[in-house]
Amino acid sequence: MPGIDECLYEAMTLPGARGAAIVDWTSGLALGSVGDSPNGDYEATAAETAEVARAAAEYQAFAPVEDPDDDDIALDLDLDLDEAADEGTGGMDHKGLPVEDLMLTTRTGFHLIRYVETTFDSSVFLYLWLDRHTGNLAMARLRLRSLAERLVLV
Repeated sequence: MPGIDECLYEAMTLPGARGAAIVDWTSGLALGSVGDSPNGDYEATAAETAEVARAAAEYQAFAPVEDPDDDDIALDLDLDLDEAADEGTGGMDHKGLPVEDLMLTTRTGFHLIRYVETTFDSSVFLYLWLDRHTGNLAMARLRLRSLAERLVLV
């Protein structure tokens, strides 16, 4: 099971990989980074991607909500949106994140964010920046999922 450095180096073996980081989305701090940064500043990139990751994970537009009229729907999130909002989590419980990953496409590249689920209240994601012309978005998404599942955070 790879640690932070091994995970980042493995991500950089993907075709078209330009940079990778593991970021805490509550603080916006990079726990580790390798390669280039889209704006030349790893810390700024970590903070900016953390804003995107936090918004997607916390907004109810992306969180499945049970339909009170449909008894057949069973969501395995153990999540009470009103109670979670009162606790300041923005309607989101860290166990069972409603979002798995994000993909942003720019004119020159692909930006992937993969949330890492852990046994503790994790707020960590893997970030990968791919060159648009040489990167393989499908392969990168599959590899990031595998890395996130195997990543060991101590």
